[in-house]
Amino acid sequence: MQHTDTPQSSSFNHLPQLRRIYFAAALCCQLLGGSMNDARAVTPAPVMLANIYQPGFALDDYWVSEKYDGVRGYWDGQRLLTRGGEVIQAPAWFTAGWPAQAIDGELWAGRGRFSQALSAVRRQIPQEAAWREIRFMVFDLPRHGGTFDQRLPALQALVAKMGVPWVQAVAQRKIASHADLQVLLDQVVGQGAEGLILHRGSSCYRAERNNDFLKFKPYDDAEAEVIAHLPGAGKYVGMVGALMVEMPNGLRFKIGSGLSDALRRQPPPVGSVVTYRYRGLTDRGLPRFAVFLRMFED
Repeated sequence: MQHTDTPQSSSFNHLPQLRRIYFAAALCCQLLGGSMNDARAVTPAPVMLANIYQPGFALDDYWVSEKYDGVRGYWDGQRLLTRGGEVIQAPAWFTAGWPAQAIDGELWAGRGRFSQALSAVRRQIPQEAAWREIRFMVFDLPRHGGTFDQRLPALQALVAKMGVPWVQAVAQRKIASHADLQVLLDQVVGQGAEGLILHRGSSCYRAERNNDFLKFKPYDDAEAEVIAHLPGAGKYVGMVGALMVEMPNGLRFKIGSGLSDALRRQPPPVGSVVTYRYRGLTDRGLPRFAVFLRMFED
């Protein structure tokens, strides 16, 4: 089976409400002669984005690693950035002595501790104790210029030269078949991992979504915009029972599973974007067994 890169829609109307508001505000600033910073305009980090793995890819050309459930971090040689381009206010000691070259990785607090990693990264004033728990799991060198097969030993040498315990090179391995890949997925997920990442060895780094970079998880996930809070019943009286959300294609559905009591008391606001997981689609194109995962971090 041959797979090709999936084109990404750039239609303004398909963007969730918050992003439409942002782009409109940025445009107004330009038209009125204001600064783009007035609209919190940032340039997204030039990172490679993953497509979804499906059986049929030629696995002999891919390296496989754990998919770390953290916050994407991009070191541009001077600053640590989120995938969306926001500057991460890490403590000075965390990035002290880092090289003047681009490094791509994941800011990770451990399996099952995404919320701790996100909390640390989002603070404008870094919390020392929280950052002591963070590791930067490095998986690529965006500006190296060679293929991933060539970038990998360079990355490992760079991390070894940096010599700090909170910067680690992601372990990579080769897998012979889809059956072996499925066994590995079951093993790492059983140990608390989110899934696997596949990285084509012959590929050059391209800051786009493509099949050189694939994710393989036991479930699908996607984003939707919160459009209403539905009241709870029974033990959830006085709290939110479910979120009514809208997909980019305009279809709407409810997410009730996965919401903690804290989130039911203080739910994601209307207009925000959330990430949910699901297992396939119905005949109407709606997600099956949708479960809330987290607030979406672009």
